[in-house]
Amino acid sequence: MSTSAPSPSAVPGFRRNMVTICAMTATIMQALDTTIANVALPYMQGTLSASQDQVNWVLTSYIVAAAIMTAPVGWIANRFGRKKIFIVCSAGFTVASVLCGLAQDINQMVGFRLLQGVFGAALVPLSQAVMLDSYALHERAKAMSIWGMGVMLGPIMGPSLGAWLTETYSWHWVFFVNLPFGIVTVFGLLAFMDETKTNAELKFDWFGFGALAIGIGAMQLALDRGEQLGWLESNEIVIEAIVSIIGFYYFFAHSFTTSKPFIQFAIFKDKNFVGGCVFMAVMGLVLYSTMALSSPYLQNVIGYPILTAGLLLATRGSGTFVAMMLVGRIMKYVEARTLIMVGMALMSVSLFFTSMWTDQTGVPEIVIVSIAQGFGLGLVFVPLSTVAFLTLPNHLRTDGTSMLTLLRNVASSIGISIVIAQLTSNTRMAHAVLVEHITPFSNALQMPNVTSAINLATDSGRAMMDAIVTLQATIIAFGLDYQMVMLVTLCAIPMALIIGSSKATLRAQAAKPGADEHPAVME
Repeated sequence: MSTSAPSPSAVPGFRRNMVTICAMTATIMQALDTTIANVALPYMQGTLSASQDQVNWVLTSYIVAAAIMTAPVGWIANRFGRKKIFIVCSAGFTVASVLCGLAQDINQMVGFRLLQGVFGAALVPLSQAVMLDSYALHERAKAMSIWGMGVMLGPIMGPSLGAWLTETYSWHWVFFVNLPFGIVTVFGLLAFMDETKTNAELKFDWFGFGALAIGIGAMQLALDRGEQLGWLESNEIVIEAIVSIIGFYYFFAHSFTTSKPFIQFAIFKDKNFVGGCVFMAVMGLVLYSTMALSSPYLQNVIGYPILTAGLLLATRGSGTFVAMMLVGRIMKYVEARTLIMVGMALMSVSLFFTSMWTDQTGVPEIVIVSIAQGFGLGLVFVPLSTVAFLTLPNHLRTDGTSMLTLLRNVASSIGISIVIAQLTSNTRMAHAVLVEHITPFSNALQMPNVTSAINLATDSGRAMMDAIVTLQATIIAFGLDYQMVMLVTLCAIPMALIIGSSKATLRAQAAKPGADEHPAVME
């Protein structure tokens, strides 16, 4: 380990603050784009003259490209230098965003979204690596609190901002909004960030990358399109599943038999990092699957307009924001694994109450439960992002951040696909069970106040009854989905014991002779 002076960007002061701002703008820019375009799809469909299936590729193309290109971020940064890659990706993402806003047809839009996903894949892992390197060991919790606000608040605030921009201006602005963030990021990084050491001798494992790219790409396509095509009833989904399995098989077979694999599996020898991977996957599943459920529930079941639903969804972000402001200080006195367990428990309790929502649930209950859930997410995310890199060697840090990002993205895709598939299936089943009780012998249907409003002998009466039954079946299905996510969260709580003592680790590292307060420059 070198004991050389810390780099300028690692010294507290103006320069470090500017690097922090650049890392945050890059994180927010990429995190927003995971959800901001969703609400604008119906508006794009008309302008771009696209079918429903075609316009869904606006989301699918970005997700697949970002998932594939997240894996090689570590190698690319080590080979060419983190600063160069960060600037190129930030500039490329910004240009691709503007091109998306200027797209004239669906083919251009999908192509530009692919480009946006390719450049955007590196922004989150690189920004996390930069934040970790820019702060001393005892300030890591504060750094991850700042960085985590962008990662967590971006997806939560995306639908609200997207709805406002689309209704106030046009759908083009959900892409143009990235322009100021991109300009600040690029020029800030050029001026204030230091370049990392490069290794020109690194060879790229093309076979390993190709196999992993095919495995991830085919899996993402199957997950994203499965609900539309009927899952295994569709030949396309079956083919994509087979291709994905083959891709992953060749990737692992190759990686375990070659001397220089594409993924540095040494990162998985660190117990804290493995624990971080487990909880990052759970976080991705809970965060994005509940987002996929909450927006349609508020709009379609309770009946709120899109802007009101967006504001209610944003209350979860306020809970996350408050938790992240506090948790950096709390970690000085409380074990990271304890905070993770408390946060997961709070998320489980909030999901339990969410599972009991109905079409009559009021705004105060929605706000309280959403804030509590967001607070729990914040309690988990900051300790998790800190402890995952507490004992990981510095030369593996960029590989570690890209792996965590990849796991979060894959878990979120799996979570969304599962909850949407279960929602459709459970709605159908609940509807069938409820319809069985609609008979002339039902006491409830013979009550005077019911017979005066609903006459099952008429078409309008039967249509009204079907609408009521469909609504109740939908409420039951949403409740079952929330319960499923709650059980996953509860089952993950004991896994926090995998994580070692954060306070003991910090004390041990601080006691090392010649320990550098700025691990960014250790070699």
